[in-house]
Amino acid sequence: MTTASRRAIVLASRSPRRRALAEAEGWEVTVAPAPESVEAGQPPRATGESLEAYVTRLALAKAHAVAATGVSGTLVACDTLSEVDGVALGQPSDHAEARRMLLALSGKRHRVVSAACVWRLPDDRPRTATEESLLAMGALDAEFLDWYIDSGLWQGKAGACGFQDARLPLELVAGAADNVVGFPLTTIRRLLAAADHGPTT
Repeated sequence: MTTASRRAIVLASRSPRRRALAEAEGWEVTVAPAPESVEAGQPPRATGESLEAYVTRLALAKAHAVAATGVSGTLVACDTLSEVDGVALGQPSDHAEARRMLLALSGKRHRVVSAACVWRLPDDRPRTATEESLLAMGALDAEFLDWYIDSGLWQGKAGACGFQDARLPLELVAGAADNVVGFPLTTIRRLLAAADHGPTT
């Protein structure tokens, strides 16, 4: 582990996958998730609003909610959504919504966009950037779809599917796998490097 990777971050997420990726970098992670109501209370995607702008808005909302609690240190917040045929897919709320999402993805390519926010509190400003990956989903037959829905593996995953779940016929066509999981490390490292230069004026 390099000296540069020995850093402490405040992770504005309860996702075990994000925490695992951060800890694999050698970072000391303090988990301080934003309330689920923060994201749920955001206005829906506006007409003409790009997916990049939308996920950035959601990531910033999480960051501001955690910053408001008075934490200090380097805050990292992320949000990830899938998009197929121009429709954004977040985390499904129930079995029926998960099934609808998976049917929409079946046999198609879709993109996954993550926004990352890095904020060195209390003196700096939030820095944001987005990253995109392209995935291809194989056709899902009825038997597999029933099994996958019953398994609960879709829970907490944008588009009701997790790239890390080898049971799905899901292929990474372009971009990084960590972005698909919801923690775009290349982008986060770049934002952290920018924050290392100190507070902006």
